[in-house]
Amino acid sequence: MAVAKPDQVELPTGERMPILHEDRSVLAIDKPAGWLLVPSSWKQTGWNLQAALESSVAAGDFWARSRSIRYLRFVHRLDGETSGILLLAKSPGALRTFSEMFESRRMEKTYWAVARGVPEQVQWTCRLKLATDPGKVAKMRVDTRHGKEAETQFRVLQRRRATSLVEARPLTGRTHQIRVHLAASGHPVLGDQLYGALSGGHPELALRAVGLAYLDPFTRRAVEIRAPAEEFVRKYGFALPSP
Repeated sequence: MAVAKPDQVELPTGERMPILHEDRSVLAIDKPAGWLLVPSSWKQTGWNLQAALESSVAAGDFWARSRSIRYLRFVHRLDGETSGILLLAKSPGALRTFSEMFESRRMEKTYWAVARGVPEQVQWTCRLKLATDPGKVAKMRVDTRHGKEAETQFRVLQRRRATSLVEARPLTGRTHQIRVHLAASGHPVLGDQLYGALSGGHPELALRAVGLAYLDPFTRRAVEIRAPAEEFVRKYGFALPSP
């Protein structure tokens, strides 16, 4: 009798990450906040997700063994503090193909953020160029002269007295793009210690990757991956928006 494959990644540390989508080429997981996606040579941190996944696969942990997974590599980056959909490639060929799709803007990415304040506009697009901040490691800044092109579409989903639930669709993939663009709009993400003057009283970054849609390059079928978000929005006093 065949044993069912686990519906989550189970690391030896006890951490469990739900599997949101799987096919022959990729695996999508729901990454918890706090896990870093760093070069695998940075073995010293216990929160290096790539190293943890590689170790689990090499050890033959059941979630990976039951799927005959021997290779797993993140295709795109999520900030360590950001939770939600993370796409992982099952082979070097899939990694190259899907990485190119992200770079060529053939991936439709959707994030939800809880922002400080109430934007006047219901919808707006931010196209401020971004560059690394020479004054601080791992920080970005708006640089209209020397920065790289960056574009994010925003839509307010719900408003409260002092906060707003905002949908963000980044058309480019610059580091910290949504966070910098929201801060530049005057409405930083709650809990953003890097780009918000105040954390808003929240220790966690209120940013979650909730949607990923694309045309599968191998099967030509439309793929839409969604991450559960009800717990996320309720934590900040919002209701789950209607589809």
